[in-house]
Amino acid sequence: MAIPPLTAAFLVLLAASLAVRTWLAQRQILHVRRHRDDVPAAFIAHIDVAAHRRTADYTIARVHVEQVEIVVDTLALLVLTLGGGVAALARATGALALPPLVQDLALAAAVVVVGGAIALPFSWWRTFGVETRFGFNRCTRKRWAADVAGLAAVTAVLGAPLTAVMLWLMRDGRPAWWLAAWVVWVAFEIALAVLYPALIAPLFNRFTPLPPGALRERVEGLLARCRFGATRLFIADGSRRSSHANAWFAGLGRSRRVVLFDTLLAQLSPDEVEAVLAHEIGHDRLHHVVKRIAWSAAVSLAGLALLAAAMRAPWFVTALGVPAAEVPAIGARPGVTLVLFLLVLPAFTFMFAPLASAWSRRHEFEADAFAAEHASAPALAAALTRLYASNASTLTPDPLYAAFHDSHPSASERVARIAEASA
Repeated sequence: MAIPPLTAAFLVLLAASLAVRTWLAQRQILHVRRHRDDVPAAFIAHIDVAAHRRTADYTIARVHVEQVEIVVDTLALLVLTLGGGVAALARATGALALPPLVQDLALAAAVVVVGGAIALPFSWWRTFGVETRFGFNRCTRKRWAADVAGLAAVTAVLGAPLTAVMLWLMRDGRPAWWLAAWVVWVAFEIALAVLYPALIAPLFNRFTPLPPGALRERVEGLLARCRFGATRLFIADGSRRSSHANAWFAGLGRSRRVVLFDTLLAQLSPDEVEAVLAHEIGHDRLHHVVKRIAWSAAVSLAGLALLAAAMRAPWFVTALGVPAAEVPAIGARPGVTLVLFLLVLPAFTFMFAPLASAWSRRHEFEADAFAAEHASAPALAAALTRLYASNASTLTPDPLYAAFHDSHPSASERVARIAEASA
């Protein structure tokens, strides 16, 4: 029996994705290990050989976890698709005495639960294995479990209504249903960007304003120069979970927030904090959040058009594990098509990962340039050096691995660009 073209394409691309991801992970391990004793010249004054070796070992340990996860995820995907896992779940949910829309919603929930169950051991391994081994973890088992439960609850509260609306539109049968679905999706993304900083993030961290003092006065001066409201700056209690230092920007309009972890404030000097804050403000002033939402909207429009085409092709589900004899009962359910489409999509889009990573790294360079202009360029370089060292972020990543996986440029690239900008 001839293999359907979609099945063959899926298998080839999935095998290629597995091979490339495994090859890249091995390249990263070998490259970092090869340069374990070689501190880049720009960092010799700030990072000794012992710290550089620790960073290399930490990076290698994380990639080892990634290697195992790649294989497990690939096998799980095969079981769910060609192995008949989704078809079995569709039969089980189809036997429930519920309306068809609810049956499809139950199917989507079941697949999400399966995916979450597969991901949990790796989260545990990273937190209580790698992070604990290298002295970064401060998260208790109770807090980890609470975070998992909280994330599951938020996913259900936000995801269930969105999925229900999408399934209802798919069932409506109108030719342009996917355009209506696209409008709903874009509206959801914008709403999430607005609500996340003020309503969702506080479910997992406590946020407090920067206390009065010399640092606050300095920061308020920077915020005034950049026309960014002082009330939108917060400190997060990241130290409850990890000693890693971080900062982030999120939100749209009045919901915009710049968040500094308390661990970052403990490690940096006031001028370095100001420089890091200027970098985060740069993401807002350069409209990076808006640009990413616009890009996501364009990509999702193309994706929904492909999903609409898959809905009109019965061979789509049969090529991905639904027996032909069950197509009238199962394959016609839009939820089955939706789940299968979302499961196999990453295999078809993996090779585009360098484009997304390159765009993200470009935004980081732009935010660095903004910070160098509105704060101290040497302080920003010093802050980045200190943060890369304290977070054990490798200074010597493999270039190809970084091209696929790293949303931020390497420390050497960023410091060199900052030096050029200041010159």
